[in-house]
Amino acid sequence: MNKSSLRIIFMGTPDFAVASLRALIENQYNVVAVITMPDKPVGRHASVLQPSAVKQYALSVGLPVLQPERLKDEAFLEELRSYQADLQIVVAFRMLPEVVWDMPSYGTFNLHASLLPQYRGAAPINWAIINGEKETGVTTFFLQHEIDTGAIIHQERLPIGPEDNAEVVHDRLMAMGADLVIRTVDDIISESVHPIPQDEYYDSGSLLKPAPKLFRENTRIDWNQSAASVHDFIRGLSPYPAAWTAFVSPDGSETTLKLFESRVVDSSLGAPALSPGEIDTDGKTYLYIGTHEGVLSILSLQLAGKKRMPIADFLRGHNQLSRCSVC
Repeated sequence: MNKSSLRIIFMGTPDFAVASLRALIENQYNVVAVITMPDKPVGRHASVLQPSAVKQYALSVGLPVLQPERLKDEAFLEELRSYQADLQIVVAFRMLPEVVWDMPSYGTFNLHASLLPQYRGAAPINWAIINGEKETGVTTFFLQHEIDTGAIIHQERLPIGPEDNAEVVHDRLMAMGADLVIRTVDDIISESVHPIPQDEYYDSGSLLKPAPKLFRENTRIDWNQSAASVHDFIRGLSPYPAAWTAFVSPDGSETTLKLFESRVVDSSLGAPALSPGEIDTDGKTYLYIGTHEGVLSILSLQLAGKKRMPIADFLRGHNQLSRCSVC
């Protein structure tokens, strides 16, 4: 078996997956078909169908694209079998039923954007930054019944800088992951893969940190945490889906406020004493918000229905902030 004879089916949806698919195509691996999510309705009236990033790239290079609504649908399974794939590769797709992942003779492997077994779940990049990790990475592993639990093939590590946000880490892991996919396929072809169970990667007494899907409920800022923790929370969700808070006007009305950039104020420079959610500003250059421990300086934000802007631009239109708060 070589890379031109190994028949590969690729499964993925967002930009993160495109880098791996592109690496396979540009290095002349034999990708026979692509599976991605159905086109998504967008627009004011949901009248326009938007194809996934993976579909757009696949069509641009002439690859067949399958978009099943249900992965257990017999018509889809029959079409999948018709490609006679030797290997399936999954990057940022969805949970597969066993009838799908167990189909190829060489199995199915997944690229996950964390150092498994840590951060199993849908949002590993975000939660690693939110939790203040200094390091993350990418992992390839063979699929099995429980999500993100299969035996590990390879891992690569990536430092997380103190000011790196989710976008920066995403883009670095996307490129690193594409290289790891190629390395994994090559090792499968050469039969030099030696998968290691995930329980050998951690002490049974250590804490495993999850990476659950992000919703409005778990992206709201808790100002009763420390300034450092809130800063990590903001950069871990920036630029998307963005951490948010409720902006409370003097009359008690609330407006959603998304925060994208922040900085912990150095207490040695004379930071004001603020209670959690209390605002201090000169109305021109800075906006400070108090936390349970320390003060946070907000550098860029977005009011509901408005565009994102740097703090100086925002303050020019909001000169009553000293009498407001966030919660």
